[in-house]
Amino acid sequence: MPELPEVETVARDLRGLVLDATISGATVSWARTLRTHDPDTLGPAIAGRTIRAVGRRGKQLVLELSGDAILTIHLKMTGQLFVVPAAAPMDPHVRVVLPFTDGRELRFRDIRKFGRIGLYELDPSTGEAVREAGGTAVFAGTGPEPIDEDFTIRAFRRRLRARRGRLKSLLLDQSFVAGIGNIYADEALWASRLHPLRSAASLRPADERRLYLAFRRILLEAIERRGSSIDDYTAPEGDGSMQECLLVYQRAGEPCHRCGRPIRRIVVGGRATHFCSWCQRLSPADRTGAAAILRTMTPRPGREAGRTGRRWTELDGDAALGRTVAEADAAARRRRDRAARTSQAAATRRAAARAAAGAG
Repeated sequence: MPELPEVETVARDLRGLVLDATISGATVSWARTLRTHDPDTLGPAIAGRTIRAVGRRGKQLVLELSGDAILTIHLKMTGQLFVVPAAAPMDPHVRVVLPFTDGRELRFRDIRKFGRIGLYELDPSTGEAVREAGGTAVFAGTGPEPIDEDFTIRAFRRRLRARRGRLKSLLLDQSFVAGIGNIYADEALWASRLHPLRSAASLRPADERRLYLAFRRILLEAIERRGSSIDDYTAPEGDGSMQECLLVYQRAGEPCHRCGRPIRRIVVGGRATHFCSWCQRLSPADRTGAAAILRTMTPRPGREAGRTGRRWTELDGDAALGRTVAEADAAARRRRDRAARTSQAAATRRAAARAAAGAG
């Protein structure tokens, strides 16, 4: 799922394409894409509104419209946005089309149909978008933005010290802090040398500071690199390159960039989690409660990966003890070839999506 850097990139790209465009209606081919309307009512509700601003809140795009309303777009796993001429060929995976009065269209393409779009009115007394008149604010349960200047280390510590959960789960909790997902949580925890299963209550002030500085630095770098185009994510103006700079995410079995030992993989809250068990130590107190999760770790320390992970001849560091230089070189080539094939397949899908959506 696109995270803060990817959604921020989409927002910045869209800003240069749709600002001041007037929407003339809506065409919906998949009704469940809509959070707030049905296919027959969205068009009339949105027609004649002009896009005044394009921003982001957490992992959702926010288009501010004339007439005191906002349009939210949650890309979820495979959502993509393209601005194309109305005459461009239509892609069968386009779920919602917002035509503009200038002859262009904003097309929402979503292969897996998990993305969601909502239209909300602003409460005249508070200025906040609400789900219904006098109802709950749309973003009432969303945490602070981690890269905002107002989100200081003091504010982070205050929120962190009020929680007792595991760090990985906490970083993924959008009510704790908005926009961080699986990729950047893993990267920030590795950079700050904190185990994903470590409890928030066990952190010392120095640990808190390292984590705070790590996720802010990594998120800002990812924005500069237009996000991580690992799977289906692409922005209106093209792909990102942060995937080339990731140091731990999806690198199970490969050597840690700090110590050379194999990166481990576990599943936390249904999400694949990558870390170095040497650089990111877990205290005995936390280890006791995490024993069941740690038993699923791949590759297993000091053992062949077997059926639950890669073959030992494909691993590096301690897990490859006794392997010859030729075997190590062959394993490295296989890893590079596999990564290249995966990357190329994802790039081909994104290029096909752009062509099919009429983006060229």
